[in-house]
Amino acid sequence: MIKVLIERIIAEGLEEPYEAAARGILQQAIQSPGYLFGESFTDLQHPNHRFVIVTWQNIRSWERWEQSPERRECLTAFAPILVEEEKITLLEPL
Repeated sequence: MIKVLIERIIAEGLEEPYEAAARGILQQAIQSPGYLFGESFTDLQHPNHRFVIVTWQNIRSWERWEQSPERRECLTAFAPILVEEEKITLLEPL
């Protein structure tokens, strides 16, 4: 099992389009083999800074989703909404 930490910074005033795009990518991810569950968080001190923590069965499951045409298509919806490219960190339990 691995966790994927995704950090995104949303442009000011684009919170609603971000939420719609985030729901769309989540709906696609749920259908991907190896997806277990995910959670979304907002930084209390920086409300436009969002974190998504997704749990996958293994790194191969994540890589399959990461490189999928479905995820790439979803990411195009994020491009005009984000201040910078999302940052991804892969985590494994100790």
